[in-house]
Amino acid sequence: MKLTNFAFPAPILLFVLLLEFPLYSISLTNHQDTGLEFCSQGTTNDHTMATMLGGLYDSDIDQAHSLAQFAVDQHNHKENALLELVRVVKSQEQTVAGKLHHLTLEVNDAGQKKLYEAKIWVKLWMNFKELQEFKHIEDIPSSAFSEHDAKKDEELAEWRSVSVQDPVVQDAAHHAIKMIQQRSNSLLPYVLSEILHANTQVVDSLSKFDMLLKLKRGDKEEKFKVEVHQSDGGNFLLSKMNAHHP
Repeated sequence: MKLTNFAFPAPILLFVLLLEFPLYSISLTNHQDTGLEFCSQGTTNDHTMATMLGGLYDSDIDQAHSLAQFAVDQHNHKENALLELVRVVKSQEQTVAGKLHHLTLEVNDAGQKKLYEAKIWVKLWMNFKELQEFKHIEDIPSSAFSEHDAKKDEELAEWRSVSVQDPVVQDAAHHAIKMIQQRSNSLLPYVLSEILHANTQVVDSLSKFDMLLKLKRGDKEEKFKVEVHQSDGGNFLLSKMNAHHP
């Protein structure tokens, strides 16, 4: 008997196709099930993937603070720098094999505020975090008026001696030690032996602490002249730091 114009039912046809093209079907299924993960299995390496896929979208600035601090710390360690994070100006994310965080940061560089752009690649399921880029965008200029006012305020505000046992002075000293430690890249930690003297000056809403610190690192003692600023929000910034040689 001759069969003409016979159509296979769809389930049977699908079964036949799976038998004929098993590799194609498995590959397609894997791509659909694992989303972006399949990209890391091909010839494209993970680093390239972190900049290829997904569009940028805004993310929560407050939640980005820990990533911003991670970026600054990594940069300081690599470049032997002494940048301090002031705030996160802008936070965006990009979906890749994980998340690529694009952050615009305001930092303090020895008293000069600057803008930097950082990119941090995060894969939570692997406990993976990597700073991929950290570049200077621009300095933040102070207006002529504000500079004039600041100089005028400093002339009016006198430095005065303050007790080295003052809790705020102690906090300022420990912040300075933390930043000195980050810059040194030493395996031996700096330990505060003594605050030899401390002066303070209040300019507008900014408190300044000028201190001479005696630190110990292993068997070696060193002295550092530091100036630490405290904002009205309570945050410390190391403005100046020099090894003291009497």
